[in-house]
Amino acid sequence: MSITTLRGDTPVIETHGLRRSFRTRRGEVEAVAGIDLRVDAGEIVGFLGPNGAGKTTTLRMLTTLLEPSGGEATVAGCDLLREPRRVRERIGYVAQGGATDPTVTGRRELVLQARLYGMDRATAAARAAEVLAALDLEACADRKGGTYSGGQRRRLDLGLGLVHKPQLLFLDEPTTGLDPQSRAHLWEEIRGLREQGTTVFITTHYLDEADALCDRLAIIDHGRIVAEGTAEELKREIAGDVVTVGVGNHCAEALRLLEHQPFVREASIDEGTVRLYVERGEAAMPQILRLLDGGGITLQTISLARPTLDDVFLRQTGRSLRDEAA
Repeated sequence: MSITTLRGDTPVIETHGLRRSFRTRRGEVEAVAGIDLRVDAGEIVGFLGPNGAGKTTTLRMLTTLLEPSGGEATVAGCDLLREPRRVRERIGYVAQGGATDPTVTGRRELVLQARLYGMDRATAAARAAEVLAALDLEACADRKGGTYSGGQRRRLDLGLGLVHKPQLLFLDEPTTGLDPQSRAHLWEEIRGLREQGTTVFITTHYLDEADALCDRLAIIDHGRIVAEGTAEELKREIAGDVVTVGVGNHCAEALRLLEHQPFVREASIDEGTVRLYVERGEAAMPQILRLLDGGGITLQTISLARPTLDDVFLRQTGRSLRDEAA
């Protein structure tokens, strides 16, 4: 599929102080507290955040579904506040819940979507056929959407977001509920879009998806961007290794015993275990064992691992991304 893209150094998304407030009975609540963000052409950027952090509100503002309370932004080369209609013409949006009609064939849905974007009948039909072929949906193109598998429905959702050849595609939790094979297939389609020049802005709760699929990540918490960079850059910010110690109901005592040791950079309690960030895990573990034994604390489990995106998320937000997904 041929995609029209922005060229040169023009960012596809650029925001400065973007914010959104809501009035409630208890007063004004600032859901997004001033976001500065840049997304360049041809990137897959992952947007992560705990529930209630402002992730969905930001996505709704960038897709013109919600008017910002302040700040400024350009999306797909258009001013978000002054040119919302032009923004909508240039972007695609695939919602988490999907938008397919179970009573209409996949081909007809794509043709109708293309017609909504101003294509004549012949062009819309040709474009629908192109999208069906690209997303491996030709075999079920003339069946009603209600007969599609979960993976086929999600690929059709993707097609509805792509049929008008957007410069920028927003994907909200695109693989939630899919089996591993369908997820892998959709990943291939998303990577293919990047290769053709489409910029993709994606929200996801899946660690492996964010790690494997996204060129860069931005983590939002309490309405602000708290970390940004490639997955490897964010992991490197967590110095050393992660040692997880299971001591049953004695986590508080173990934390007091270990957190001020010179080999411990950071320490916290997480899900009934003590999590330690240390420079060299293999050297730290024997010292941890001796300290716990000397303190009369019975060790139940101990593990050593390199930092993961979940460690990054936990460090930046105080919550586990796995917990958020659950």
